[in-house]
Amino acid sequence: MSDREFRFEQMMSDAEAMMWNIEKDPRLSSSFGTVTIVDRPIDIDVMRKRIGRAVADIPRMRERVAPVFGRLSPPLWEPDPEFELDYHVRQLALAPPGDERQLFELCTRLLQDPLDRTRPLWMFVAIDGLPDGRGALFTKLHHTITDGEGGVRLAEMYMDVERDPPPPPAVDLDEVLHDAERERVREPGDSMASSLGNTIGHGLRRGIGIARRTAGEAALAFTDPARLLEGTGNLIAGAASARDQLSDGGPGSPVWTERSRHRWFDVLDVPFTAAKEAAVNLGGSLNDFFVTGAAVGAVRYHDAVGAEADHFNATFVMSTRTDGSAGGNAFTPSKVRLPASKMDVKERLTAIQQAMTARRSEARGANLMGSVSGLANLLPTSFVTGIARSQAASVDFATSNVRAAPFELYIAGAKVLAPYPMGPVAGTAWNITMLSYAGALYMGVHVDPAAVEQPDLLMRCLRDGFREVLEAGGTA
Repeated sequence: MSDREFRFEQMMSDAEAMMWNIEKDPRLSSSFGTVTIVDRPIDIDVMRKRIGRAVADIPRMRERVAPVFGRLSPPLWEPDPEFELDYHVRQLALAPPGDERQLFELCTRLLQDPLDRTRPLWMFVAIDGLPDGRGALFTKLHHTITDGEGGVRLAEMYMDVERDPPPPPAVDLDEVLHDAERERVREPGDSMASSLGNTIGHGLRRGIGIARRTAGEAALAFTDPARLLEGTGNLIAGAASARDQLSDGGPGSPVWTERSRHRWFDVLDVPFTAAKEAAVNLGGSLNDFFVTGAAVGAVRYHDAVGAEADHFNATFVMSTRTDGSAGGNAFTPSKVRLPASKMDVKERLTAIQQAMTARRSEARGANLMGSVSGLANLLPTSFVTGIARSQAASVDFATSNVRAAPFELYIAGAKVLAPYPMGPVAGTAWNITMLSYAGALYMGVHVDPAAVEQPDLLMRCLRDGFREVLEAGGTA
């Protein structure tokens, strides 16, 4: 992978800064993870060498967040002068019997534990003790480093296409860290001056940019009146989209109303080819299949508990990554109303497809994430977290779809059997994230049990829901 593909900015974007600030409320944590089950225990020594090589090649993996002067600009990244590889790469073992429920409970606790905000924001834990001689790897990344798609690209640094590849080139990590720290050294007191300078510079650039765009649009409007009408229309459309996205859209589920810091996790698998063919037969995409299966499962849950909903408030993620890079975040979250009334699967999939298509068009035009984040970062944190918590509480479930390798991979000599993503709940009732890998769709369901009082029932309903969509598509 080339250097171009590992492009990271030295300053957080406004959206990343907002995620960083609001997670001072632990219910809004944006950390995400993966539980990867492998066919044998991971060789921790080989793993450390692989990760050490990645740390040397990717500066963001050895950088921590540096505070700035006040709140007038997003935080910066700086080398961690006390970086410890062994702090970030660990090994644990499950107590007997070491079943998957124990594994998922352990990984749920690891994901919930706050990352040390004075260190680089990631963690890898090799886990032994699973039945049949298997092992697992838990990975955890903060969303300010990258998004789900970028995380998959970063994983290429420690994954192999064969079980016993040649060892990576040796690296003197101490020397790499020493060189990075030497470049960072400044005169006494310069750190505060630099922070103040960056803050003032960012504020000025933001103001000048807004003024320049405003003046430019005004000048063009005089020479082209149609442009004025177009700009006015875009402004109205953007405001309408922001209003719709930030409003709760009316209550969704009548039972998924409570919220807490507690979490519960489970998984399910669906064959890739069967899902793809079913989606095509029903007139949709693989993502339409995914969201429809989640919606059918949600309807089944409500039927099982004797509740009825008019619609579900859900979110989906639209990737804006165009260059194949692994750095930073390139996504736009969007809120959508999914039908919860009785209908056949094809009708439901078509309705969901249409609703999501409309939201994608609005999200591209409004740039809601960037527009809202810049303003939010200037407001008191308690005020912004209150709004964010209120908005998240109106979401019944969040969905995310990430593509991984279509062929088999290995981690430090162990074959990857099943990689299950752990998407952030972040104040919603539950999150379902799908990762496609080597002929199957691996789904992780991350639940707030205060919202979903019977998570085992939800899993049964989801499995039945996806089976129902496969049957409707003729590929059960």
